[in-house]
Amino acid sequence: MADLEDGESIEVQGSGSSRYLLRNVGEVYSCTCPAWRNQSHAIDKRTCKHLKALRGEAAELTRVGAPTPGTSSTSATSASRASGGRAAASASSAQAPPLLLANPWDNAQDLSGWWMSEKLDGVRAYWDGKAFISRLGNRYHAPPWFTSGLPDTPLDGELWGGRKRFQRTISIVRRQDQSDHWKEIAFVVFDAPALDAPFEDRVEHLKQLFATQSAPHARAHDHELCRDLPHLRTELSRVEALGGEGLMLRKPGSRYEPGRSITLLKVKSFFDAEALVIDHQAGAGRHAGRLGALLVELPDGTRFSVGTGFSDKERASPPPRGAIVTFRYQELSDAGVPRFPSYVAVRDDIRWPPDNAELRRAVPHPPSDTLAEGGKAARATPGASADTKKNSLDETASTASTESATTTDSSASADGSASADSSASTDSSASTASAGSATPTTSTTPTSAGTPAGTSSQPTTPAASSSTRRFEFTDGTSSKFWEIEVSNRQYTVRYGRLGTTGQSKTKEAASEEAARREAAKLVDEKTGKGYVER
Repeated sequence: MADLEDGESIEVQGSGSSRYLLRNVGEVYSCTCPAWRNQSHAIDKRTCKHLKALRGEAAELTRVGAPTPGTSSTSATSASRASGGRAAASASSAQAPPLLLANPWDNAQDLSGWWMSEKLDGVRAYWDGKAFISRLGNRYHAPPWFTSGLPDTPLDGELWGGRKRFQRTISIVRRQDQSDHWKEIAFVVFDAPALDAPFEDRVEHLKQLFATQSAPHARAHDHELCRDLPHLRTELSRVEALGGEGLMLRKPGSRYEPGRSITLLKVKSFFDAEALVIDHQAGAGRHAGRLGALLVELPDGTRFSVGTGFSDKERASPPPRGAIVTFRYQELSDAGVPRFPSYVAVRDDIRWPPDNAELRRAVPHPPSDTLAEGGKAARATPGASADTKKNSLDETASTASTESATTTDSSASADGSASADSSASTDSSASTASAGSATPTTSTTPTSAGTPAGTSSQPTTPAASSSTRRFEFTDGTSSKFWEIEVSNRQYTVRYGRLGTTGQSKTKEAASEEAARREAAKLVDEKTGKGYVER
């Protein structure tokens, strides 16, 4: 029978009109069909008729440790052990570990005296004394040399490959072949769940543990006291300027309590959320012949396009229909659509819809400082989009925006050619949707996990359409970006240095057609000055 080499994928025809993608990543075989996605087993224990048809039923049943026809379960287990590790056991019950989970900061609570640390953009991992366990209870197959020296007591931390390497980190830790790629990963420990003591004592315990224990691939995470709000914002800007994700704040004297807690808060300049891939939209211009944008759907049925944040390799082989992806965005529009969404990664460690989708709530923007622009002071307004529509986003994925430099000035020029400073820097990849992509937003019943890929409920109420385009200019002395978004009669320009959040201006035209004409003029001006569309 045919098989897939490590890293290979193949698209197959389903029983109807749908097509599904089969993959092998580090000896973990997956399929995008609903039957594979909806199983409650660990991901390395799942199979489906498409994988059986490709690899052979006997080979698949042996891989997942199930008895083949005419074979006892005992002999099947023996065959599995003899297969060179292909059916290496994961957490048999796939029971989720008792993790302490964070809430987003509400931008109002005084965090003076709280313990502050960098929010690591890696993979959450619970060391149970013998193995690394994911949030869903699946095992990460780290090599013995990686786990050497770790204690036989629980540790809570992050498998981290460095800043801006989230996708690479995921691809390594979900492998089952215990490869040398793990040399790129560190286990950064930020808590000791089994120690019933205040947070300060648990941190001191970790410092002493790794000072005396030989675990070369693990270390305790650094924490410092937050003095006040300016200190918090300064540290956030520093971390994000380095490519970090944000900050975590721990309440002094707090205990480790499984579940979502108000003693652990996350602070970021951009929001994160998860969405379901519904379809692929063809690219144009430099992206002709490959992915232009993903059409994605939120748990509440809201649909929009994500067109930036992809590498050339990801555009050539995009996330399949039915995949769960994380995206980053600046804020919600008045119609409830994420603005300036940017692709982050495929997620294999969460279910759809997210398991805590009921914990949705609005997170208001913080008070903004006065920004100097063009020689005059412009007061940045709190995000007007922090309304009830923001309840549609998963709270685990949503994080507080901390210095949104959004200004509304109907009389000011929307040129924005000058480079602008921003008090909260972030990765320049967190940008906009693809060029000219205009996707109608619909409010529908949430798609269930069992909905075939590429299908959805019909919209009940058409909402506002929006499109966003991004341009960049780089020469020997300057590196700038410029973005424009049209939504109904409004058009918004965002601009600044590459690597910063920049600032934005919004103007309102007499009609949507007029807004698009004005946007086209501004685009012509920018391209005439040497800006290149991305």
